[in-house]
Amino acid sequence: MERKHLSGRKKIVVKIGTSLITTSSGRLNSKQMESLVNQVAMLRKQGHLILVVTSGAIAAGIECLGLKSRPKEIPKLQAAASVGQGLLVERYANLFNKYNLKVGQVLVTQFDVTHRQQYLNTRNTLNKLFELGVVPVVNENDTTAIDEIKFGDNDTLAALVASLIKADLLILLSDIEGLYTADPRLRKDAKLVCEVEDITSEVESLAGGVGTKFGSGGMITKIQAGKIATFSGVCMIIADGRKPNVVLDIVDGRPVGTVFLPKKKKVSSKKLWIAFGHTSKGKIKIDNGAKKAIIEGGKSLLPAGTIDCFGKFSVGDSVDIVDLNGEIFAKGLTNFSSDEIKKIKGLRRGEVVKKLSEEASEEIIHRDCLVVLK
Repeated sequence: MERKHLSGRKKIVVKIGTSLITTSSGRLNSKQMESLVNQVAMLRKQGHLILVVTSGAIAAGIECLGLKSRPKEIPKLQAAASVGQGLLVERYANLFNKYNLKVGQVLVTQFDVTHRQQYLNTRNTLNKLFELGVVPVVNENDTTAIDEIKFGDNDTLAALVASLIKADLLILLSDIEGLYTADPRLRKDAKLVCEVEDITSEVESLAGGVGTKFGSGGMITKIQAGKIATFSGVCMIIADGRKPNVVLDIVDGRPVGTVFLPKKKKVSSKKLWIAFGHTSKGKIKIDNGAKKAIIEGGKSLLPAGTIDCFGKFSVGDSVDIVDLNGEIFAKGLTNFSSDEIKKIKGLRRGEVVKKLSEEASEEIIHRDCLVVLK
């Protein structure tokens, strides 16, 4: 069945996984890179704004250094990334140049999405590249950041970038068709899940482990990316990037891979940053009345509805908000430290003033700095 709802999506993020553009020996696969660049160039010529999030810096470094396998030590991985980063973007620049397109390399670190000003600066840079007719090529700065090397294979980064630039569509390309009911490498009866309307615990349970030995991601990280993308109002598709013209087929609305439908409710860029740009430093447990006030009434979190807090955090830090069952349902920026919350939990405004000072905030988390995740 054709996916008519995918037509007209102009701003697109295409994430290219390590397994796609490397050979079994860990070297860059030039033929595969050329095929993907050709598709992106065709879409760019049609008027689409395309941003490429690419893995492969470490693989390029492995090839250049003549290593037989992917290193396990972080310093050696970072060294391989340092050598490979320039080689990788040079390869992309040469390929896009055949279509008279220029590329702009943007290396992103966790700092760029967890600090508000850097977050805005990154967004402005990417949008300006679009205005100049340049294809942004984004990668995590593997020479200093270790999260991508250990966990993400850029899936999370791609979702954050898609959210950042308010993309219409995020395409995650790897070496698997999409989300299956079971691991298709182990079960012949595994069926492709064509559409996911809501990422439930059942959907999460379908995710397997890490795939190839040269990549670092897997279906788990793609599901996490799906949470970020769909919450941000971005449609996401997981597809097999080895298939001829797969990107063109997706944009044309052909039934390829697994599509994750976006949430209809719009969320401000500030709240998206709070939800996904920040790493939580702790948790605040609240009662049912406070939970209802936050979800149904759009209220702030007050000391009176707070039961306890966990972890060590300071004013301005990001914290998860959990209910009586310990389930995370919201996230926000706290006006109090963990030590202060332990002193004022359950108290009314007048009691908080007596415990702390007249200048103490009325809210532990103001509604403008609080986002409901579920």
